[in-house]
This record gives sequence, structure tokens and C-alpha cells, in this order.
Amino acid sequence: LDEIDRVVEVSRADVMGVLLEVLDPTQNKAFVDHYVDYPFDLSQVLFVATANNTTNISTAVLDRLEVIQMPSYSDEEKLNIGKSYLLPKIIERSGLGVGQLVFDETIWPSIIRPLGFDSGIRSLERAIEGISRKAARMIVEGKIKKDAIIRVDSSNIKAFMT
Repeated sequence: LDEIDRVVEVSRADVMGVLLEVLDPTQNKAFVDHYVDYPFDLSQVLFVATANNTTNISTAVLDRLEVIQMPSYSDEEKLNIGKSYLLPKIIERSGLGVGQLVFDETIWPSIIRPLGFDSGIRSLERAIEGISRKAARMIVEGKIKKDAIIRVDSSNIKAFMT
């Protein structure tokens, strides 16, 4: 159950009611989905739910969950994730060649924290994707040669980030 805190206010009561029924061991032996209209035995299911913030989750639902707090990523962890995992994956998806898009070490802080503190890595991933797309577009539009190495540094990071 991914991001159960992101339920829209209009349908929050309905969704929390369904979650109560699904998570309650006394009720979930014969859970009937209103769309399928067929009973499901959920009594042996291990549910894992995620949330960024528990304040929007009803107390009754929280009572049926074991809440495990996960610390935010540190900037150093984000740097390692960005360099070692996100950048290579995004470059490959963008169609750029290996080593064709090079990030100067000095720009990572502005990519990791473009708008201040962010506990996750989604904004980091979006920033790298945006830079990669811009670089790929420059090649497609003929602004730079197809085999050129594109260096992103402090002199051009703002152009790549806008």
C-alpha cells in the first residue's frame, strides 16, 4: 500500500474505511471489493504500507499498523545514489553514450538541494533527468555534435537546470 498518506481529501474517509476493513484481522477474512463484488480472504496477507507523513492517516488505521520511522537520506547518501545509480541509469535511458554527459564535482550540491532540504531522492532524480534531456535535445537539434562530451559545471548548470 504505497503512500497511503497521499489520499485526496475528498475521498479520505472512504479510503481510510476500506483500509480499516482490509487491515483488521476480524474483518479481512471475507473482504468484498465493491468493484469486483467478490469476497477475498486477506487473513494471511502481510501488508506493507508506506507514507511520507502519518498526520493524514486516521488513528484507527495507524492502530493496525506497526509504524517504522525511516531517517531521511543525508546529502552524502544522495550524492552516492546520484553518482553511482541515478546518473548512469538516466544517461542510458536518454540515449546518450556512456561518459558523454559528465558532471563536475562542484555542481552536485546544487543538484542535490536545488530548492533546499528534501528528504527523498525524487527531486534529485528529476533534476538529473532534466539535465540529461536537455543534453540529448541539444544533440538532436544539432547544437552540438553527436559524439561530443557534454560537461555540466558551475558555468552552465543554471542553463541545464531551467
